[in-house]
Amino acid sequence: MKTSWRSASLVATGAALLALTTACGQENGGASSNGQNVGNAAPAQGGYGADDGYGSSGSDTGNAAKAEPAGQLAVWDSKKLGKVVTDNAGFTLYRFDKDTAQPPRSNCDAACLKAWPAVPASGAKAPPGIDASLVGEVTTADGTKQLTIDGWPMYRYAMDTAPGDAKGQGVGGTWFAAAPDGKKAAPAAARPADLKGLSTRKDPKLGEVVVDKNGMTVYRFLKDSAWPIKSNCVGACAEKWPALAPVAKNDTRNIPLKGYMTFTRPDGTKQQTLNCWPVYTFSGDKEPGDTNGQGVGGTWYAAAPDGKPVGAPK
Repeated sequence: MKTSWRSASLVATGAALLALTTACGQENGGASSNGQNVGNAAPAQGGYGADDGYGSSGSDTGNAAKAEPAGQLAVWDSKKLGKVVTDNAGFTLYRFDKDTAQPPRSNCDAACLKAWPAVPASGAKAPPGIDASLVGEVTTADGTKQLTIDGWPMYRYAMDTAPGDAKGQGVGGTWFAAAPDGKKAAPAAARPADLKGLSTRKDPKLGEVVVDKNGMTVYRFLKDSAWPIKSNCVGACAEKWPALAPVAKNDTRNIPLKGYMTFTRPDGTKQQTLNCWPVYTFSGDKEPGDTNGQGVGGTWYAAAPDGKPVGAPK
């Protein structure tokens, strides 16, 4: 009788452990993707656009935007993109992720400029109600002055042929309509003030990824484990990749609650998990929408809502 009771106890304990392990969704080798495998796809040539590498699709751009003065800038309130800066003719202005704002620098070369004409700085005036100090200029490689907004060089897109067009949005995963403050345009529903503690956004290159309350991308580290839950990012690593602090379940949107729990890190602080996997942000991301941590060291990947690393090798 004693032996039977002990056997039953062992069976019950094993079943409980199996249930918890299943809930945490341990992956093979800790490197499964979400099935899209988009992170390993070859990017458009040069990151300038699609097809021919510059976003022009190889078609005739006889009506393409030219290097004409921007004049009096305006703000177009798009339901899809949010507030977008336009020139005086209503054409969308864009920014390029491979440029820098501090210091201002354009990395769109001569071939790139055929599809993305630089906007001349001369005669440009700040949109009404926008801080005029945000409007500036940068000297390009050919010596001309290019318009900047909060340091970001501004461009038009050759495939936009009518006022209100925004065909350049998301091209190559590097070109985005510019907001009045120089940041990437975003609809009101996706602005940081409206985000839950954890939610998701559609990245033009990666698909659906998790973001924190500030709209910053959330990442997975392939050297961590989900069962037992363990973070292997400590010390200097933890400074570069801050652990995501606990977020209440009712402060999430579009986040599965399977395996949604916290754990204690080696330093005694609490860290949030997705499907039992520790998650982080990246110090190299400077504004909402940045994914500069994607693929770093072959071990860091944006987190999908189910906790899997987007684009990680299988």
